[in-house]
Amino acid sequence: MFNSIRGTITEKTGELLRMETGGLEWDIAVPATDLDVLPPPGAEGRVFTWLYHKEDQMRLFGFAGEARRATFLELLKVEGIGPRGALKIMGGIDQEELERALETEDLARLEAVPGLGKKTAQKMILSLRGKLAFSKDSPAKTLPYGDLVEALSGMGYDKRLAVNALERAAAELSGDLKGPEQEQELFKRAIVILSGGA
Repeated sequence: MFNSIRGTITEKTGELLRMETGGLEWDIAVPATDLDVLPPPGAEGRVFTWLYHKEDQMRLFGFAGEARRATFLELLKVEGIGPRGALKIMGGIDQEELERALETEDLARLEAVPGLGKKTAQKMILSLRGKLAFSKDSPAKTLPYGDLVEALSGMGYDKRLAVNALERAAAELSGDLKGPEQEQELFKRAIVILSGGA
């Protein structure tokens, strides 16, 4: 319904952002980590939004960027995590740390996030590992064949499986191919492997 709201920030406190636009002032729930990077009160800003709507209530959630909103929506898919819980988790750990903890299965780091217990942290790893690589310098980007891993991930493949498939493809590949031709062939072979054709 709403993709984003742009206007003058009137207040920032806790997990709440108030923003005025077109004569309306919006109350927007925002993770504390996102509030820190948004402009100060009095300045113009933009928040990417998601509307929570149930029979008895409506609540607008906001994020400093589209990747942060995407992270929030992925967290909602984890059993036991609702909008308020997702907001608190995101407010207790920055994007890069969250991605790294999930990719490396760092349960201790996730448990250190306020309000996040061991069982929920384990569910997060099971549900989200390989799915949250939004940051420019995210762990997925530093994996071997980073660009190819990202491309395969964009097609819906798990990042770790993509890395394994690319490594297998590289081991089978002729040493005569170089540069773009090599990447293209690796990509094709990896898809075959991931599709169960090899």
